[in-house]
Amino acid sequence: MIRDICRDQAFLAQKGEPAGPEDLPVAGDLLDTLEHHKAGCVGMAANMIGVNKRIIAFDNEGKYMVMFNPEIVKQSGPYDAEEGCLSLSGSRPAKRWNSIKVRWQNEQFQIRLKTFTGWTAQIIQHEIDHCEGIII
Repeated sequence: MIRDICRDQAFLAQKGEPAGPEDLPVAGDLLDTLEHHKAGCVGMAANMIGVNKRIIAFDNEGKYMVMFNPEIVKQSGPYDAEEGCLSLSGSRPAKRWNSIKVRWQNEQFQIRLKTFTGWTAQIIQHEIDHCEGIII
């Protein structure tokens, strides 16, 4: 189901709660909403659709990917970026890492670990910031 985009700064500033199997429908809504906004959006976190859970969805080199409870466990290559967000107007500066190693759970809640680089890494960092209540 396509959900409305949350713009409530106080809600967006809350840390996300851990996600579990009962949150699989939220991931479906996240993917539907991301697909609906694909012209101007490459990633979303659950709080952007009004759900305070640690779930992100993003464009991983042309294919959408969902992560439950993602966390960055290693990073390298810091750089300065300029980012926009559907929940905010305009763009803002952000510090990002060129390479990140992420631990997350997949749709079967199996733990996964992978290194992402470049644009995909930047998208993931932006969405994990949402899970942490960090607004660019």
